[in-house]
Order: sequence, then structure tokens, then C-alpha cells
Amino acid sequence: MALFPASALRPGVRKREVFGWAMYDFANSGYTTVVITAVFAAYFVGGVAKGAPWAAFAWTAALSTSYAIVMLTMPAIGAWADLRAAKKRVLVFATVGCVLATAALAITPGFSGTSGVALAMALVIVSNAFYSYGESLTGAFLPELATAEGMGKVSGWGWAFGYVGGMLALGICLAYVLWSQSKGLPAAHFVPVTMLITAAIYGAAACATFVLLPERAQPRTVDVELGAWRQLRATFRQARAYRDFMWLLACTVCYQGGVAVAITLAAIYAEQVIGFVASETMVLIFVLNIAAALGAFGFGYIQDRIGHKISLAATLAAWIAVCVIAALVTTKGGFWWAAAIAGLAMGSSQSAGRAMTGYLAPPQQLAEFFGLWTFATRLASIIGPLSFGAITWMTGGNQRIAILSTAVLFVAGLLLLLPIHMERGRAAALRGPA
Repeated sequence: MALFPASALRPGVRKREVFGWAMYDFANSGYTTVVITAVFAAYFVGGVAKGAPWAAFAWTAALSTSYAIVMLTMPAIGAWADLRAAKKRVLVFATVGCVLATAALAITPGFSGTSGVALAMALVIVSNAFYSYGESLTGAFLPELATAEGMGKVSGWGWAFGYVGGMLALGICLAYVLWSQSKGLPAAHFVPVTMLITAAIYGAAACATFVLLPERAQPRTVDVELGAWRQLRATFRQARAYRDFMWLLACTVCYQGGVAVAITLAAIYAEQVIGFVASETMVLIFVLNIAAALGAFGFGYIQDRIGHKISLAATLAAWIAVCVIAALVTTKGGFWWAAAIAGLAMGSSQSAGRAMTGYLAPPQQLAEFFGLWTFATRLASIIGPLSFGAITWMTGGNQRIAILSTAVLFVAGLLLLLPIHMERGRAAALRGPA
């Protein structure tokens, strides 16, 4: 069975272009899997910061700073890219920036004390910001490739392919870590190598995107003189015309806040609350990526059948179940069940959210509206983890209460999903501003 029937792709779009687009998801997934979730986060806390009481806060602060930078800049960058038909050019720049900053993380063990912490934080801020720019820009290509009816399939396939890339990067890194540990080598030796592996996979795989994915948009010469910031302000003034898209942004801030907790704190929760060791945690993240790939791929097809809104609602219900299970289980086996459901929900919810954004975004302002979507996801990435940390602190270190409280974010997302009318929102997007 063909992955993309003719009805799923826009006229003139070749399957090789979709493959090139999906290769970017394949390329950048290793960054979040290895750097943000499984390897460098733990090394920063225990190795760079030497397990200091403020280490976890410093890590969260670095991520929050990068998300704040992206929140403030990505909408304008998206508007600029739309006006000049420069999505691909900016994507190349963002990729180079993330690859170089990720590779530079390999030098952090050579520094000690305050300088080492400052350098690591700076490189995480830079690399994560460039990663976020790339994620937003590649998402803006989706509506140029897929029809409205096929957007779920194509988005889901891209996310699934991305998780395969994350598994590849993590699998290679895990093999190297286990080999290094068998030789008695310290983390200061093998963590830098994993950063170089991740950067190499990112850069090499992204080349396929640059070769195969064309820039189909044309410069909007009449609007260029307005400038990116004026165009962005105009979009916010037009928000009433795109009220369903704005409801989606509010929904995204809530549920992606919960997803951000899973991405940034899953390994910490597994080790500190459930009792996993480092190698078990890496295997857990690897299996979670398998489940996420299956969820994104399979649910992409279901989404086009039952509708974007119902699909996202189902995944948010699954996330609520994950929070409850994770808060109650006391065994590793029980936590594995929570992780499996989380993986399926993660892949499907992220794919559904991106497809809904593409469905409700005006065709002439794709990068700009995906920039607004990135604004929402990065705001969520600040709210979610910081809320988790604050609740943990206020409850005397009780992470079970914190993870249970995370369910509130998914409940809020469900409630904010209710007012969205997909067909009305699509009509508004095609009609354009009044």
C-alpha cells in the first residue's frame, strides 16, 4: 500500500519532496532525544555542575531562556521568511547553527567550575534556539506538500520518521556508552562523543532536505516594504478573523506544556522516583521513541478519517491517563506501561497539533503562522517544566504530586479544544483577512 495516495499530496508534489521534508524530522529528532532528554541533561547536572543543589534549576533556566528567545523572535522570522519566500534559506542557517552548537558541547568537559557551567548553558541555549527555528520552518512546508485531506497522513509520517531518526541517534550513542563503560571510561569521555555523533547525524540527514525539498512560495513584493514586525502586528490585529486558529494556540500552550514535562523530566522522574539506573533510562527512552513513531504514523491515518479535533482530543485523554498511572505506580514494570502509553500519545498528539496548524493557517502566511505555533509551543515549554519544578519544591520534593498535577494542563487543553470549529477555521484561512 502506498504511503501517500494521490489525494494526499498537492498537485505537482512528488513523493521525493515529501521524503526530503520528512528527512528533516529524521535529522533533528536525535537532538532532543540525546541532548535534551537522555544524555546531556543528566551529564550537565551530575558532571558539569557536579550535582550542586542548583544544578537542575540551572538546566531548566537554560532551556527556558532558549524558549523565551524563540518566543520573541520566531513569529517575526516566520513573517520575514514568508514575505521573501526564504523558508529554506533560514532553515539552512538554523540547521548549521544547531549542528555547530551541538558539536561544541563536546568541549564542555575541558572546563571546570563556573566557566564550565556558563559555557554549557550558553551552548544549550544557542543549540536549542536554532533547533526550535528549524522545527517551526520545516512545519511551515507541510501545507505546501499535502492536501487538506491528507495533512494528517503526511504529518504523521514525518513525525514517525523523525522518531526513527531519534532512535538511530540514541541507539548509536547507547552502544558507544555501554562500550565505554565496559572499558571503565568516565562520562567525561563518552558524553562528548555522543554530542559529536548527534551533530553528525543531524547535519548529514538534513542535507537530504536541502537537496530534495524545493521552496515553492513566491516573494510577496507588494508586502515586503511593510517589514516583518509590521506584518506580524497586522496578523495579531486580524486575530478575530482566525479565531479558531487562536483557540488552537491557547490549547497548544496547555497540552504542550504537559508534553514538555515528559520530554525534559521523564529521565529524572524515572531515576529519582522509580529507581531506574542510567542504562535503563536510555533503554526506556529508546522504547518510548518506538511507541511514539508507531503513534505518529498510525494515528496520522486515523486522523484523516475521524478528523483532526477528535484525534487530538483522544490523545489528550491518553496523556491524562499517563499522568495518573505515573503518579500511582511504584514498580518499574508499572512505569513501563505509563511510558508505552506516553510514547503513543506523544507521537500522535504532536503530529495532530502540527496538522491542525497547517489546516487552519492561511496559505500565504504559512511560515508566519507556524511561527505563532512555535511561540505557543515554546511558551508551553517554559510553563510546563517550571510548574512541575515549583510544585515539587512546594511539596518538599514530591514529584508524584507534581506529575499528577501535570494532568491539569491536559484537561485545560481539552477544554480549550472544544470551541474550535475546523471547517469554519479552514474557510477563514482560505478567505484571508477581511
